[in-house]
Amino acid sequence: MTTESAPASDDLLRRLAPQVLGALVRRYGHFDAAEDAVQEALLAAARQWPEEGRPDNPRGWLIRVASRRLTDQLRSEDARRRREETAAALTPRDAFVEPPPGESRTPAEDDTLALLFLCCHAELSPEARIALTLRAVGGLTTAEIARAFLVPEATMGQRISRAKRRIKASGAPFGIPHDGRDQEPDQEPDQAPDQAPDQAPQRAERLADVLQVLYLIFNEGYTATSGRDLRRADLAAEAIRLTRAVHVLRPADGEVAGLLALMLLTDARRDARTAPDGSLVPLAEQDRTRWDRAAIGEGVALVSDALTHAPLGPYQLRAAIAAVHDEAASDEDTDWVEILALYEVLMRMVPGPVERLGHAVAVAMVHGPRQALALLAALDEDDRLAGNHRLEAVRAHLLEMAGDRAAARASYAKAAGLTLSVPERRYLQFRAARIGERGASG
Repeated sequence: MTTESAPASDDLLRRLAPQVLGALVRRYGHFDAAEDAVQEALLAAARQWPEEGRPDNPRGWLIRVASRRLTDQLRSEDARRRREETAAALTPRDAFVEPPPGESRTPAEDDTLALLFLCCHAELSPEARIALTLRAVGGLTTAEIARAFLVPEATMGQRISRAKRRIKASGAPFGIPHDGRDQEPDQEPDQAPDQAPDQAPQRAERLADVLQVLYLIFNEGYTATSGRDLRRADLAAEAIRLTRAVHVLRPADGEVAGLLALMLLTDARRDARTAPDGSLVPLAEQDRTRWDRAAIGEGVALVSDALTHAPLGPYQLRAAIAAVHDEAASDEDTDWVEILALYEVLMRMVPGPVERLGHAVAVAMVHGPRQALALLAALDEDDRLAGNHRLEAVRAHLLEMAGDRAAARASYAKAAGLTLSVPERRYLQFRAARIGERGASG
């Protein structure tokens, strides 16, 4: 037994919770009941460990306690039927074997990643995937998730409950889709060679769903879509933590490495994004000495390795663009020609509105704002940008570059009226007012 402080135990319990939940769901199913049992085990640990000391194998202790709670609950609901199901689940061929302390686990045995794949099931809406991932894998409470997305706790609770019911009704299997990339050279593949091609598209789609959810969580954390704060640090940090977990288990996947690199390279600028009064500071005006050089170094190394050894993908390209920004000593030193070339490759892979907006800015920096404004005109009819302030904000920036102050001011004001983020609204209003002051003085 090990004696430790309560905060250390809290951190450990949060780390272990998704692993324990994954172990129970894999063994028994019953997502809801398993989660309740895990919560009871965590409460028991929080009470007992500070007094009795931490067990040598905390994860195994939690799994045993949660398993007892769950089996008691299942038996009480329907004694005879639940006993049969429990007995079947505990047969030797299905029994979970906890590895000795310090022994590494193989990707096939990792329940956290399997749980993440389950929470990101295609049957769920993007909103439900995010909420369920943060609850089951991230360990956030329903109240914390509700606060992050500015909805009542009851509403978020219903959303999570519906997601669990949807997964149960879908009959989705609990497990990690394998394609052989995360196996050791001397391991036999899970599928015969003639079966692998049929399964590969489904595996790739499921991993893509996981990465999309993690990317959405990070984006909401880095730049909140609404509210008084520019960012929600807990969401951004949780997205990075979960993506690190996926990367540990899928180290050869270039897109996993690319997404982790993108998050690190972007989050490295967080301290320079706001002034002391909380106002937004745009990238071009940030104090780069406040950027996190360790995170930048890690991100650059990740994306450089992925671009060298893995098939090219959108997250790698986005990370490469972020790396060009982060490695520039100043805004004037930014290699916009390289950024434009990267955007053009990205556009061929993912011609989405966000990518087209970024491409337009790069075009403006290389070929001038008028050419970029012509590109924005084609986005006016894109329904995906309807009501979004970013198109008008980019248009305002390009109009200001072109010297059309009146039109720029109008676009800044329009963008300010569309955003629900208080810091972004204030920044856009400031830009509009500054143009007005220049016009009056001129």
